[in-house]
Amino acid sequence: MENVKVIIWGLGAMGGGMADMLLKKKGVDIVGVVGRGAKIGKSMYEFISTERGDRPDVLIGAPEDVIKKGAADVVLCCTDSFTKVAFDRLKFCLEQGINVVSSAEEMAYPMAQSPELAKQLDEIAKANGVSIVGTGINPGLIMDLLVVTMTGCCEEVEHIVSRRVNSLSPFGPVVMKEQGIGITKEEFEEGVKTGHLSGHVGFHESIRMIGDAIGWPVEKITTSMEPIMTDVDRKSPYGFAAAGNVAGVAMKGSGYVDGELRIEMDHPQQIEPEQVGVQTGDYVIIKGTPNINMVNSPEVPGGIGTIAMCVNTIPHIINARPGLHTMIDLPVPRVIMGDMRDLICPDAKLVK
Repeated sequence: MENVKVIIWGLGAMGGGMADMLLKKKGVDIVGVVGRGAKIGKSMYEFISTERGDRPDVLIGAPEDVIKKGAADVVLCCTDSFTKVAFDRLKFCLEQGINVVSSAEEMAYPMAQSPELAKQLDEIAKANGVSIVGTGINPGLIMDLLVVTMTGCCEEVEHIVSRRVNSLSPFGPVVMKEQGIGITKEEFEEGVKTGHLSGHVGFHESIRMIGDAIGWPVEKITTSMEPIMTDVDRKSPYGFAAAGNVAGVAMKGSGYVDGELRIEMDHPQQIEPEQVGVQTGDYVIIKGTPNINMVNSPEVPGGIGTIAMCVNTIPHIINARPGLHTMIDLPVPRVIMGDMRDLICPDAKLVK
């Protein structure tokens, strides 16, 4: 069997990490990278941690030069957070007959806020005989799929709290901008008012995913965001917050079923939290039969977690029936320690 062939669209912090991870795996090749601006024409290896060695070079190209029919089995699309912004890129990949794994947060459950675009992506994927899914550490695993999994040992559930206290430090400049890292409190408040600051993207998706998975029809979702100010200078690889400015965002989300608050999301996130004594962690608290109180501390790191979720989902989206998928209808995610080709179903078609 031929190696699984992968194209990476976007070689930033996440895409570059995916390239490094793929180069450690068996039975898979990176056959193309899509970039823009000054990166066009340059070697992928100039922008990742792994040395080229005796590997064939991979030059960064424009979308139309890299993503063509028969070019790859899957595209890892690591460019956007929002379905409406990512839509044209995802559509282009699907129309070339290539499966897609997107790291866009809203793509984890696009029917939550963009049902018409979700429907179109499903139809386009089916028309071209391929599949698409959005995933990552959150949404995609920690605050939704893990919660759904833990309800599997319950006879009934009354109330859910999903809490993630995490570090933003591994993420790239796009996330830093979305969170308002380094701006003043006044600028933050104005950004929230005008919608220029998104904070964490994914509460609607996580709440709807949980609700749909367990049979709770969520009729209303509310969210809030407050700045986390710092009294010391903090510097991460892609962000800087001077003392007195914003170092993160405290986000909350609430899902209502039959007029009652049933699902709560609590998500404070900031750069370099350990610098000010904040302990990170992931928590699933379920009131039900039985009660669940799951704690993982420190947190699963967001950077490597997102990278691994996308890479480890490759075989599942290749094997999936054509159409739009979410993490609640694909097989359980798991690390790939052997040859990736061994996880491909015999009737799944790989490009030659």
